[in-house]
Amino acid sequence: MVVVGSGHNGLVAACYLARAGLTVEVVESDDVLGGAVSTVERWPGVRVDRGSSAHVIVRQSGIVEELDLAQHGLRYIDCDPWGFAPAPSPGDAGPDGQPLVFSVDLDATCASIAAACGPDDAAAYRRFVEVWTPRSRAVAASFGRRPNAAGLIRSFWPMGAPSEGRPRTSGGDLAVDFLGSGDALLDHWFTSERLKAALAWFGAQSGPPMSEPGTAAMVAWATLLHDIPPGHPVGGSGGLTDALRRRLEADGGRVVLGDGAARLLVEDGRVAGVETVSGRRLTAPAVVAACHLLATRDLAGEHAPPALADAAPPLGNGFGLVVRALTNALPVYPGVTAEQSLQGLQLLCTSRTDLAAAHGDWAAGRLPRSPVPLAMCFSASDDTLAPPGQHVVTIWGQWYPYALADGEDWDALAEEEAQRLIDAVDRYAPRFAESVQRLYVQTPLQLERELSLPRGNVMHVEMGLASMFAFRPTPALSGYTVPGLPGLYLAGASTHPGGGVSGNSGRTAARVLLADRRPLARARTAAGSALRRATARIRP
Repeated sequence: MVVVGSGHNGLVAACYLARAGLTVEVVESDDVLGGAVSTVERWPGVRVDRGSSAHVIVRQSGIVEELDLAQHGLRYIDCDPWGFAPAPSPGDAGPDGQPLVFSVDLDATCASIAAACGPDDAAAYRRFVEVWTPRSRAVAASFGRRPNAAGLIRSFWPMGAPSEGRPRTSGGDLAVDFLGSGDALLDHWFTSERLKAALAWFGAQSGPPMSEPGTAAMVAWATLLHDIPPGHPVGGSGGLTDALRRRLEADGGRVVLGDGAARLLVEDGRVAGVETVSGRRLTAPAVVAACHLLATRDLAGEHAPPALADAAPPLGNGFGLVVRALTNALPVYPGVTAEQSLQGLQLLCTSRTDLAAAHGDWAAGRLPRSPVPLAMCFSASDDTLAPPGQHVVTIWGQWYPYALADGEDWDALAEEEAQRLIDAVDRYAPRFAESVQRLYVQTPLQLERELSLPRGNVMHVEMGLASMFAFRPTPALSGYTVPGLPGLYLAGASTHPGGGVSGNSGRTAARVLLADRRPLARARTAAGSALRRATARIRP
């Protein structure tokens, strides 16, 4: 088998196929393993992630345990506390003047909410976790299955069942909750804008603004983090893909970097392998394309059937801007210790108005007038990332357009916009800007260039309701296969369940491929048995 792309979904698919006894080769055009889940030495002795940093969904998927990746070198550092949101203005006292700290420990989280937002919202949050945890687990289960009716029923049917102290939930009530917006969900449960803003900014990391229908579950995913928090691999995000490669090689598989697929080989209307850029011809009965859907379409070329040739999923107009900063100090947030603020996601947003304004600017093709940052600094807990006295701080700003309405050049704007994001962090962590020594800026255009992400969309395809589950990337291609071109399987962020560090699409694509091979294997076994019986009858 051939897998196109060494991103984490491609490697997950390859591992499951190799574990099933198949011969697998992964081909990758980049010289760096892992796609958007990779880490490089950006400056001497300093390891910096190229894409993702905090791993959330994959830790809920079971893949790490199923592939026994700990035995192949993967070690996660838990982000606990997993979230921090600053006070509106440093030094304020009383309710609404204390930072919010979200820990795995629900009691500690509720105590923080009570101090910052009042006891009513703390009690509401506890009830919110109780109600939405099983619902979020159902969402997590659905991410690990094909997005057809049977898979969705298996995931969500148990939620309507009555339990101790809780009556049966009607399908209509569940539908309203799940199809509603994240903002509506937050307004229903809480009163404090501080709390709503923090949870909305967490939910918005999936892409859509929390005002859109169907975003309630993105907010509610936070409830699962009281069981399993986000994690950062020791040595950087690429620790996951490094472990996947070692697992694959232990099962006889192979990864080739710097020689990606140039075209699909097709014989008699069926995929027969790939030809690489260097001219190598790899014959195989099946190919898993774990790259962007548009790249898969290009590989198929004239052989692309209508379902693939005509596919036009929404790519959006960029997604975000990333600033990787080398500093000589960590951010210091007034009123909270480093252990409370720097372990996980620093959700630097105190009002949903700021989120709405940033998204509105993006929709108009403009740069955000008031950037909203999310900061992470895992060198605080992982000394393998930078030498003593130095730190890596990643700052993510969301809703930056790829194509600017005024036609300005991203290369010319990069440094200025990076500084505005740094200044946005500095508003909450005074003197942070003074600590910055060097910068690496990933604009939407640079994300396209560096990580082969069309229009700089880190999710490949928009994550709105019309592009999820059985609509992703299109209804015709949602089953991980390509109608009209047997032997070609799809994986990666273009497919269900979408972007983020998940691995689910890679595992499901492998399962679909293996299930398709079973009837062939049974037919071959039956044919062999028939031949042996016939031979026995004609023996003298």
